[in-house]
Amino acid sequence: MIVFIKLILAHLIGDFLLQSTSWVKAKEEKKLAAYQLYLHVLLHGVLIMILIWDWNFLPWAALLVFVHLVIDALKLILQKKENRTTYFIVDQALHILSIYLIFCWYTGQIEISGSLFTDANFMLATMVIFLTIPTSYLTSVLISRWTPHTEEETNDSLENAGKYIGILERLFVFVFVISGHWEPIGFLLAAKSIFRFGDLKKPKDRKLTEYILIGTLISFGIAILTGIAYQAWLAK
Repeated sequence: MIVFIKLILAHLIGDFLLQSTSWVKAKEEKKLAAYQLYLHVLLHGVLIMILIWDWNFLPWAALLVFVHLVIDALKLILQKKENRTTYFIVDQALHILSIYLIFCWYTGQIEISGSLFTDANFMLATMVIFLTIPTSYLTSVLISRWTPHTEEETNDSLENAGKYIGILERLFVFVFVISGHWEPIGFLLAAKSIFRFGDLKKPKDRKLTEYILIGTLISFGIAILTGIAYQAWLAK
């Protein structure tokens, strides 16, 4: 397993610590014509051999370099400015998956434990997914009748920021509940209140304040109930 850890370490060093912003920009502008792309994947191969320190691993390092090149090339060809974040996530997921599969081929065994596919883990995955986009949609439907005009007309906030804030806070609350640590939930609610309500002092902002408060309480409430439900299911 230490070989797999070293391969991941080589990937992290090569993709993040030793890849400059100028290289990234050059690859995005020139795509497959950028020499930085080929230096980047070659650097990964060098890092792998340094960390593994075994010449018998050279064919596997070459395979990893080739797969890394293919994934990066596809990303450069397909990604656009508006979907850059999505392709970054997919790119990193494919790198990790390819490293794992090649490691399994190298060792001749699959390291996925059957214990991963338990009823409890499927239930956990279901509830985590429920707390993301589905709950965001549910919350927006529940509070839509109270949406103030100021909220509809304002354009000075980050795109979809509220949705992602809600997702993150629900996941935090869910983890706190199932781990039996309720205290951080109060801290999280207080911190959000300071940031979201601190600048809403004018009387005309009262409706917006109440709207945000209702949405926050519904969001937190759903996350708490989901955590309690998961604990009750485990106790059966």
